[in-house]
Amino acid sequence: MPFKDFYRISTVSPVVRVANPAANALATIRIVEQVDSDLVVFPELGLTGYTCGDLFATDSLLSASIDSLNTIVQHSLSHPKVVIVGLPVAVDDSLMNVAAVIHAGQLQGMVPKSFLPTYREFYEGRHFRAASKNDPGALKLLGQTIPFGTDLLFQHDPAVIAVELCEDLWTPIPPSSRAALAGANVLVNLSASNETIGKAAWRRDLLRSQSGRCIAAYAYASAGPGESSSDLVFGGHCLIAEAGLILAEGRSIMDDPSPTDETETIVTCDVDLGKLAHDRRVIGSFDDEKQSLQTVYRSIELPRRDGVTASPNRPLLRQVDAQPFVPKQSDELEARCEEIFAIQTAALTKRLSRLSASTPLSIGISGGLDSTLALLVALRACDASGIPRTRIHGITMPGYGTTEHTKRSADSLIELTRISGDTIDIRKLCLDTFFAIDHCPLGITLDEQTTPQSLQQALSEVSPKATDLTFENVQARVRTLLLMSRGFVLGTGDMSEQALGWCTYNADHMSMYNVNTSIPKTLVRFLVRFVADHYFSGDITQLLHRVADTPISPELLPPASDGTIRQETEASIGAYELHDFFLYQFVRCGFNRKKILYLAKHASFSQPYDNATIEATLATFFDRFFKNQFKRNCVPDGPKVGSVSLSPRGDWRMPSDADRDAF
Repeated sequence: MPFKDFYRISTVSPVVRVANPAANALATIRIVEQVDSDLVVFPELGLTGYTCGDLFATDSLLSASIDSLNTIVQHSLSHPKVVIVGLPVAVDDSLMNVAAVIHAGQLQGMVPKSFLPTYREFYEGRHFRAASKNDPGALKLLGQTIPFGTDLLFQHDPAVIAVELCEDLWTPIPPSSRAALAGANVLVNLSASNETIGKAAWRRDLLRSQSGRCIAAYAYASAGPGESSSDLVFGGHCLIAEAGLILAEGRSIMDDPSPTDETETIVTCDVDLGKLAHDRRVIGSFDDEKQSLQTVYRSIELPRRDGVTASPNRPLLRQVDAQPFVPKQSDELEARCEEIFAIQTAALTKRLSRLSASTPLSIGISGGLDSTLALLVALRACDASGIPRTRIHGITMPGYGTTEHTKRSADSLIELTRISGDTIDIRKLCLDTFFAIDHCPLGITLDEQTTPQSLQQALSEVSPKATDLTFENVQARVRTLLLMSRGFVLGTGDMSEQALGWCTYNADHMSMYNVNTSIPKTLVRFLVRFVADHYFSGDITQLLHRVADTPISPELLPPASDGTIRQETEASIGAYELHDFFLYQFVRCGFNRKKILYLAKHASFSQPYDNATIEATLATFFDRFFKNQFKRNCVPDGPKVGSVSLSPRGDWRMPSDADRDAF
């Protein structure tokens, strides 16, 4: 991979022979050779098996487990991977449950388990002693002096690895929490967690929560069916999480219809340590908490050796979400839409409560997606507040670019939703403005005989490629003048338009309140469809789906000769799904252009884009994003609904005149 930000982890539940370390070592080596990863994590006590019981106290088992450990250590000379295995180790006069970190033909360190479960089905206190402050700092083992303790961090660039074992994660303050504050960005858990009803979901929640709180990757490997004996069943649950998200998961008891003691689970994916570094930089409370850290950690360097390297140019093994604002699962998408619509409604309800009862709520209804969503929010807010819908005043303002399709949709929205409304043809006002500023729209010379109708006819004969920013801006500003003169204006522009500056300054850019201000364009269509299906029925539902299917356009240039929309926004600036992808990766993750391009080429968009299109659209994004910060610096209030917002008062503070060369 061209980026060292990505670090490949495999978590493994291998075939285990209980009390047979030699066989378990061979199974471990076989899997290490099979996976192409930087780090390979095996279960708790995996070299002996977790369910050995009183056999743990026997010299034969302990000696065999050390011999097996040595076999794995010697094998590590042939590959560049970090391998972490579990085994019992005698420490002074005690026996301890330990994770061994192996790399480059050496046993690099050993981490003992901090918390021993001795309740319900667990009886670890019978066999092992928990880690304590009295533990030695090193052990003599395999002819080496091995760092020992819970204060070890393993540096394997770009990863800083910290290890804990099973129950450690289930405690109020897991050891990994402190390790993360000390710099660990890859947290590892060797586990032997048995299966009971609902326990797998609890593990997922723990990993999500711990990886999110620690802003880290969390790799979890648990014992599998080979451990299942007597009263317990082990399901080989392996998970990899990153900053609150489960990236990969396997569970042999569920994945295999007939799991046996020969069933194994291997879960592999790439974690993005660059993204974690960005998040830690911007979340100040993470740094604040470091002041409470009392443990002094020891750092062990695991160098990458010349001559023994990972596979070159290996592909990215990680799902890249092409639409990061839009959940893939239909039930999750529905829940997301419901929550967003509720946030928008609650925000507008609060703002309406601060207006006098005589103040009308003015909305420019275009028949397009954004204004329709704003209208739906206004309807819901008025209904929830007991405010008559007639207080919403929808104004349709057909101009030189309005099509019959959108005009009919706009008129029908006003009629079917029973709000008050009227239509103002803006063409005469625009023509007067052209005369006043001595402007020739799209190159057409005006004279005393020119009327709105004759200008409309002349415009229909203009080349489809003709452009005229003044012609477009005049129409947008006339519409805003009419809206602002009618009352409290509800804005309709979305976050994607703000990012690109795809609005006219002091026109559709401005309002008294904007409920769509942090809704990305890729989500607006889904929201309109959701509201159509869940809050309305009959003719209104059909109408809303008609609006959702309408191409995105400002309708400021004349329609095509057949009356259809000629000015499609995405044909001018590129696909919104690309722009929203770039917006998320740049603002939310802080990635540079090279990394964004790399991720975009691994994403599965709704349609294939060639590399030239992706690169050209990204260039457009950065160009417009930097040039249009001055517009974002004075946008109206509006509710934040997701992790990305461009509000200059809260989330995104950027100088209007920043130079973009470095980006």
